[in-house]
Amino acid sequence: MYITCLDMEGVLVPEIWIAFAKESGIPELKRTTRDEPDYDKLMTWRLGILKEHGLGLKEIQDTIAKIEPMPGAKEFLDELRSMCQVIILSDTFEEFAKPLMEKLGWPTIFCNSLEVAPNGEITGYKMRCEKSKLTTVKALQSIGYETIASGDSFNDLGMIQASKAGFLFKSTEQIKKDYPELPAFEEYSELLDAIKKVIL
Repeated sequence: MYITCLDMEGVLVPEIWIAFAKESGIPELKRTTRDEPDYDKLMTWRLGILKEHGLGLKEIQDTIAKIEPMPGAKEFLDELRSMCQVIILSDTFEEFAKPLMEKLGWPTIFCNSLEVAPNGEITGYKMRCEKSKLTTVKALQSIGYETIASGDSFNDLGMIQASKAGFLFKSTEQIKKDYPELPAFEEYSELLDAIKKVIL
């Protein structure tokens, strides 16, 4: 039995923080897990910038409301879900992901949660578990599933390398160069074909 584990941002929907950087006019917030392998360091830095500018959860959610899935993402997910179980493994937060999951037809997502003060300030965040994507893939394997994984960033490499089949999708030139052994795709049709070959 197969489960396909997909990253969310950069794979199915545009990067939330890049969209918010444009909306808020704060270019530093464009930094993502494609640029910074240490997620804890990245989030601590982001929260510092939000505090400095007096921005909170509402402002980010207002931006997220305007984000649409990438062209073809929902159709890709629908077809993939007709062939095998699919779980989205993301380092994003429930408070960010919900409206995006609605637009994608409510796929299953495992992600993290934010700590938010009564005034809407994001004061911290709670990770579901350490190295959540890799840990989840290993847990699924421990209960009898074969995993297939795909993502675009540094924090996806663990689950991609630990899976029976793993693919980079819409990744950076640097990551593709550093990991030439990982098949890399740009189109949903290519990724779907590669997954079909594993499953069927």
